[in-house]
Amino acid sequence: MSDPRGDVRPPGLNADERTTLLTFLDYLRDAVVAKASGVPDEAARTPGVASGTSLLGLVKHLTHTELNWFVWAYEGADVPQWDGGEPPGEEETAESLIAAYRAAVDRSNAIVAGCPDLDRVCVRSLRETPPPSMRWLLVHMIEETARHAGHADILREQIDGSVGR
Repeated sequence: MSDPRGDVRPPGLNADERTTLLTFLDYLRDAVVAKASGVPDEAARTPGVASGTSLLGLVKHLTHTELNWFVWAYEGADVPQWDGGEPPGEEETAESLIAAYRAAVDRSNAIVAGCPDLDRVCVRSLRETPPPSMRWLLVHMIEETARHAGHADILREQIDGSVGR
């Protein structure tokens, strides 16, 4: 297993709204990747709680959440929705799932960069509500990623005692 990352404080910046939102979202995304990195696949795949949540399961869920919201909902890509609750397959490794997450994050960030105005709404919604704005989507992804980064903190501590953000 890798050396513990230690505590990484939130970013300090004074920037425009888009930059601030993306910087905090990327900070949380990096925290999830750090928690899932350096753990043997078997340990990262093993559920740490009765609900079946594992480190790799969190990474896969967040990958699908990024793709569903930014690609399917905001962009309106003609693709089926990704299954956000599907557990990691036997052929999926920490390396492959983290790479897929990073690719989804890159794609999401490119979509955000191409958004002319944070008030612009998604093409469609994942919920039974009108499509939300890009601003809402960024705040929601911060909330979603932060919640799961906290789960990843606990799971990683159970695996090898690593603590910190």
